[in-house]
Amino acid sequence: MKKTTMIDTHCHIYVSQLENDIEEVLDRAENVGISDILMPAIDFQSIRQMDKLSHSSIRFHKMAGIHPCEIGESISELAPKLEQEVHKSDIVGIGETGLDYYWSKDFIGNQKESLRIHCQLAKETGKPIVLHNRDSTLDLLEIIEEQQDGRLRGVWHCFTGNLDEGKRALDLNLMLGVGGVVTFKNAGVDKTVADLPLPSMILETDAPYLAPAPYRGKRNEPSYIRQTAIKLAEVKDCSLEEIMEVTTMNARSLFSMEA
Repeated sequence: MKKTTMIDTHCHIYVSQLENDIEEVLDRAENVGISDILMPAIDFQSIRQMDKLSHSSIRFHKMAGIHPCEIGESISELAPKLEQEVHKSDIVGIGETGLDYYWSKDFIGNQKESLRIHCQLAKETGKPIVLHNRDSTLDLLEIIEEQQDGRLRGVWHCFTGNLDEGKRALDLNLMLGVGGVVTFKNAGVDKTVADLPLPSMILETDAPYLAPAPYRGKRNEPSYIRQTAIKLAEVKDCSLEEIMEVTTMNARSLFSMEA
C-alpha cells in the first residue's frame, strides 16, 4: 500500500538556523512522511542557497521572489532581475511576496508596487503566487482583486484572517496556507479554518519560524508539520490520513507537481 505523505509548502530550509544539523532535520522530516519541501525565496541570494540542499528521499522545489521586508527605497531593478529568475524551469512559484506593515511602514508604496510586479509575473508564467501578509490584509486583498484577471492563482501563506477574509481570499482564487499558528491558543485560526473548506487548504511550517505547539518559541523544522496536521484533523473532525491526502493533493495541484 502506498504510504500517505505530506508536503511542506513553505519552508526556509536553506537558512543558517537549520544549517548545523540539516541532515538530522531532513531525516526527521522523512520519518513523519514529508515527500516534498517547497522553498520560498527571501531575496535573490536565497535562491542560490537553495541549490545546496539534497536528500535521498525528499524532493526540493524552488521559488523566486522578494520578501516585502526586503523592499527598500528603490525597486527600479526588481522587475528585470525577477523576470530572469521566474521563467527558469526549476522555479515552481512566485514569492514570497506580499505586504508587511508590522516591521516598517517606511516603504509601503514600494511594497505595493513590488507585489504588483510579482502578480504580473505570476500571470505571465502561469505559476502560483505566494503571499506574505502581516497587518496588511485589506490592502493585500485589494491589490489581488485589482490584479485578478482570471489568470492569477496562489496561496495566502500563514493564513491568520477571519472568516470573511478567508472567504474573500477563496473567491480571489487563493488557497490558504495552514501552519503552526492554528495550534496557538487564543489565536482563533482554528475556529476560522473549521468553517472554511479543506479542499482549499495546504500545509506549511514556515520553518525555522512559527513552530507549532508544543514547540512554540523554539526553532521550527519541517517534521513539526505533523502537529499542524493533527490539529487540523481535530478542527475539521476528520482523520489525520484525510488531512494528509487532501492537502498533498491540493499542493500538487497548485504548484503543478508530479506525485
